[in-house]
Amino acid sequence: MTPPPTKNAAEMPFLDHLEELRWRLVWSLAAFCVALVVAFALVSQVDIIKWLEGPVLPFLGGRKLVYTNPGDPFGIVLNASFALGLLLASPVIGYQMWAFLSPALYKHEKRVILPVLAGGVGLFLAGAALAFFVVLPFTLQFLLSFQSSAIEPMLTVSGYFDFAIGMAVAFGIVFELPIVILALTALGIITPKFLNTYRRHAIVLCIAGAAFVTPGADPTSLFALAIPLYFLFEMSVVLSTIIYRQRLRREARRAALAEAPAAVPVEVAVDADAGPVRLDQGGLA
Repeated sequence: MTPPPTKNAAEMPFLDHLEELRWRLVWSLAAFCVALVVAFALVSQVDIIKWLEGPVLPFLGGRKLVYTNPGDPFGIVLNASFALGLLLASPVIGYQMWAFLSPALYKHEKRVILPVLAGGVGLFLAGAALAFFVVLPFTLQFLLSFQSSAIEPMLTVSGYFDFAIGMAVAFGIVFELPIVILALTALGIITPKFLNTYRRHAIVLCIAGAAFVTPGADPTSLFALAIPLYFLFEMSVVLSTIIYRQRLRREARRAALAEAPAAVPVEVAVDADAGPVRLDQGGLA
């Protein structure tokens, strides 16, 4: 089965848009299902749990993670397969989204959308990597330092992975801040002047946002997210200024074209002896 040929977005009726969207979703879902099977086969060949427990191993004192539910190991493998499958299928899913949306975009919007999507994926992966490989070990060291002789820590597989994955996802989402600010600037909702005016407020919001999204209540993970978040805000201000100036120049060009005088009409008269004679606006040869 093949999807119907794509028509011009301006000419397609509403039902044809829905039909094309249905086929795009079908192909995206099919690609994800195939990628999920491949990912599950790959993950099953490696000890994914041993690799993912790397940040917590130094704090176990020679012990191992435990599990209290028989389905915990399979759940971890399934979740890892789901994430890897989504990553493998992302080129196909991205292409289907692009094929559906691109006919409705202007040329300058098409030049921007691909770098923005690539930047969004890169920022999410950077935030997740920072959380898992840098922040998580410091957070575990801080939290496990509060021990008592009356109790002994016994970390479960589900508890550790829920904590680690929650932190990685939170960092990845928060790292999308530059993309959000660029989108709001492109839509004309905010301006660089607005961002510069409320820069001091942004510091407080970064700390409050970090405290809200980090799964642990420790100051280590809080400031480990708040500091990069503020640097991302400053980078967003610079990028917003560039986008805003480009938008002003584009609007100025459009205004200049709209106000340009119409071309002077040219009339042609016919002389019986000399042939066609060109006349200017005053009617003189």
